[in-house]
Amino acid sequence: MAPTDLATGHVGLNVTDLARSRAFYTRVFGFEVLGEGSEEGRGFAFLGRAGRLVLTLWQQARGPFDRTASGLHHLSFEVGTLEEVRAAERELRELSVEFAHDGVVPHGEGASSGGIFFHDPDGIRLEIYAPAGAEALPAPAGDAPACGFF
Repeated sequence: MAPTDLATGHVGLNVTDLARSRAFYTRVFGFEVLGEGSEEGRGFAFLGRAGRLVLTLWQQARGPFDRTASGLHHLSFEVGTLEEVRAAERELRELSVEFAHDGVVPHGEGASSGGIFFHDPDGIRLEIYAPAGAEALPAPAGDAPACGFF
């Protein structure tokens, strides 16, 4: 029997440098550190908002994100407005973050939802999007999902 009330809980990411990743995610997403551990070989950080756990960083990766390996494709965060997406874009540009597309793009040709697609310090693919407001913008890949192939 399938659960009747199912929602995504938190997401855990393996990172190579916990301090660097913690600084990135708290600055870009405004996460607060809810808890952390620094025992040798067991570094982690629980990040969230308003006391709710959203993201856990585990320092146990030995190399950067491998987009050709099975597992996580990308991690997406929804915000309320396209203006919030643009504010995040400005912050990311100050950090010289690598973007997959040039600025805010719709999810596909004619889609009203859209956002920015970029990489964290370990190359993990990330997205910040708004559910509406991007319909007039040019799609980077025509009918193909903008979030699918970056």
